[in-house]
Amino acid sequence: MNLNYRGLALCFALVACSMAIGAQPNVTPEQLQQLLKRYPDADTNHDGTLSPDEVRAYRQKLAGSRKGKARGDKASLPPATRADVSYGPHERDVLDLWIAPSGKPTPLVVFIHGGGFVSGNKSQARPEAIRRCLDAGVSFMSINYRFLSQAPVQDILRDAARAIQFVRANAAEYNLDPRRIAAYGGSAGAGTSLWLGVHDDLADPKSADPVLRQSSRIVAAGCISGQATYDLVEWQEVIGKFKPEWYSDPEEDLKFYHFKSRDDFATPAGRKVLDDCSMLRLITPGDAPVFMTCSLLDTEPENRNHLLHHPRHMQAVKERYDKAGVEVHIVSTAGKAQEKSAGNQDLLGFLLERLGAGKPNR
Repeated sequence: MNLNYRGLALCFALVACSMAIGAQPNVTPEQLQQLLKRYPDADTNHDGTLSPDEVRAYRQKLAGSRKGKARGDKASLPPATRADVSYGPHERDVLDLWIAPSGKPTPLVVFIHGGGFVSGNKSQARPEAIRRCLDAGVSFMSINYRFLSQAPVQDILRDAARAIQFVRANAAEYNLDPRRIAAYGGSAGAGTSLWLGVHDDLADPKSADPVLRQSSRIVAAGCISGQATYDLVEWQEVIGKFKPEWYSDPEEDLKFYHFKSRDDFATPAGRKVLDDCSMLRLITPGDAPVFMTCSLLDTEPENRNHLLHHPRHMQAVKERYDKAGVEVHIVSTAGKAQEKSAGNQDLLGFLLERLGAGKPNR
């Protein structure tokens, strides 16, 4: 697609500037819709609306593309040590791995991309995050996973768990310390990271698959505008209610779990699925410390995107974490455009610290 970078950058700059000055963008819904029609890629979660986060992210993406071309694409991802490694049976079960040079096994940070479980790619990992980890002597991994058109959310979450188990099974080959693995991501990647941090260990010592014999646990999780639970019924009480016009499909909730009918929500098997997908109900003492950040306003949800990424998600997690006595940090950057990157930077620093980056292996 041929983009008018100058015109689009100016338009997005005006939007970003207004967001930095006030709590809400000083642009009309009609202007945002015009941007959406012309540049649909900006709607990263495919909810049919543009949020302040998406405006900033797309503007930064375009700015990065222009700078990258001017610098000979120095901003692009550094070449992976191992690329498109298959960690499972599905074609999307692949990972990229950047191995930090070291004479000792290295810790590992795992990036899980967002996209509402319907889109996204492991290439969404930020080059600066990869370089920061490698400079700290920490290896970095970015994974793909199946989408909802291919598997229900409860199985997609296990794709991420299998990726963790896979690198543990191959830790010696990749020079990794299997005891020091952390995960983070944005939106769906954030919720998945939280799920990994609170879910009981999925290791099955009796499995015929050597990968599944490994632990799925992580030592820390980082969440950028993520969700507190993937039990959508629980959202009604904890986060807020979906308005009918916010659904992309009348059967969206059924398709999330691949349920055949609404009766499935009340069956023992259905309840088991919902329990397995509720990070809030899975939280117990001894779970992984978590760092959460969100840049949306703590007001009544105004649209689908606001509900999906509302700060109430991280507030609900903090309440449960506090009750369980587990370390949790939340950072709200709403209305503070200049502080958003600082909050996310702190998130990565949090993970590196919990991994003992720079400290000798014990």
